[in-house]
Formats: sequence, structure tokens, C-alpha cells
Amino acid sequence: MNNFVILSDSSCDLPEDLKKEYNIDVVPFYVSFDKENYLKENIDININDFYKKVTNEKIIPKTSLPSMEDYSNYFKKHLENGVDILCFTLCSELSGSYQSAINAANIMLEDYPDRKILVIDSKKATVAQGLLVIEASKMQKAGFSLEETYEKMESLKQEGIIIFTIDSLEHLQKGGRIGKASALAGSLLNIKPILLLLNGVLEPHSKVRGRKKSLSEVLKIFDEYINEDISKYQIAIAHAYCKDEAIELEKALNEKYNINLSYPIFDIGITVGAHTGATAIGIGFIKKFDA
Repeated sequence: MNNFVILSDSSCDLPEDLKKEYNIDVVPFYVSFDKENYLKENIDININDFYKKVTNEKIIPKTSLPSMEDYSNYFKKHLENGVDILCFTLCSELSGSYQSAINAANIMLEDYPDRKILVIDSKKATVAQGLLVIEASKMQKAGFSLEETYEKMESLKQEGIIIFTIDSLEHLQKGGRIGKASALAGSLLNIKPILLLLNGVLEPHSKVRGRKKSLSEVLKIFDEYINEDISKYQIAIAHAYCKDEAIELEKALNEKYNINLSYPIFDIGITVGAHTGATAIGIGFIKKFDA
């Protein structure tokens, strides 16, 4: 039986039309500009207003994960309808969202012992997390069970990668998310870092001079990772607040591989954008479940 629903925290950054098409329920993160008042992502504040505030007011916002109570409320409405749940979260190395969901699941299953809640630490964020969630929905629609889908997603998540560039490491540094990427820090004029999010770890890759070269480098690194039939992968472009550059990157990718990407350009949401700033742009990809 495939009588289950799919949830994700809002770090998946799925566009609204894809949420509806694949029937994905989303539990929001929170963001604050004053460390006192917290707004729900895409409910109390939208992406454009967020990036305008970050850009114009030079604010480094603070994010907060969905609480155990938040997850419990979302779980309950589905459990009451007699369906099981598959839940995806932002990688646990970057957030406590996974543990929050696990704690909520354990409590809710005491009240609904005949139901199942399986929680997946996606080891991903933003576009790669979103693509993983979509693959789960495709498996569900193809008739796979909750357990079969869970097991396949646990395998698929090991391969997905995000390759991205940003203008500076300021937001990552101030948000405490820089880790190994500190190796790319520097004060040289116009140096742009290239980073990978791989298996939950933010990895430094390289740094180049100039934005145009950094975008070319993202495409070059993508080419190095795609060492087999590109049709085996789901691929999407993501950007924070630089749509024109994202369109150009998508065009370059399509022309290079003679393809048309299946999904629209993702907007990097508030959860991730609070730590990358408005200049983040890159490529996310993951293997198809039936590849």
C-alpha cells in the first residue's frame, strides 16, 4: 500500500506549483531580523521581501527551526486522516530540524500506534532537497510503499550535490555555518568562492576572480560530476536574488548538454538565504529513483 503523505521542512524551496503538482506539505522555518520577532517562511514573509530587506538594510537575519510542536501539529492532521507520513528535513549538520521531527514523531506515535512516521535527514538543502522530495512523490505515484520509498531515498540522498557560488562569505561567517569553507575566505578584490554541499557538509572547492568566471566554474564542476548519461539525473538551477543570472546559467546548461531542464528555476528560500545572502546561485542535481 502507498497510503502515505510526504512532508518536508521549508528548506526544500519547492516552487508553489511543484508543491501542488506533487502534493507536498511543507513545515515552515522561522526568520527574525531583530532576534525577538520570528516570522514563518512564506507565510508571514515572502522571499522577495526578505531579500529586499537583507540587501537594502544590510541585515544578517537569524533563522529558527520548526519546533517539536510545529511538527506535531502537521503530523496530527494527517494521522487523524488515517495515513502514514514520510518527512524530509534539512541536513542535520546545518540544523536541528531533523531531531525536532524525530522527537515529534515519537510523541505522536504514542497516540497513533497503528500509524507510521518515517523521517529522513536529507543531507541536503534547498534545490537538492527539493529534487529528493519530488523523487519520493514520483515513487509514491508509481505505487511504491512507504518503506520502499524511504529505503530508496536513503540511498539516493548520498549522491545529490549542490554546486554554488556567492559574492562573499560574510553571511556564512556571521551565521556560524562556514565550517571548512573558511579556507576560501580572503580579502582579495572580487574573489568569488565556489562551494559544494555534499552529504550534509559544506565543502570548499575553489575560488576565482569575478562573478562571470565563478558561474563558468560552477558549470565546469557540474560537468566533472556528471560522468555518465545525464538523463539519469534530475537537475535544477537555484538562485537567491539574481534571477537574470540564473536564467543565463540555465541557458548555458541547456545548450551545453542539448537538454531542457524539467523543472523551473528554484528560488533559494529564507532558511538557506539567511546564511548565503542574496548573491547565491548554483546547480542542484540528484539521480532519478529509476535510473
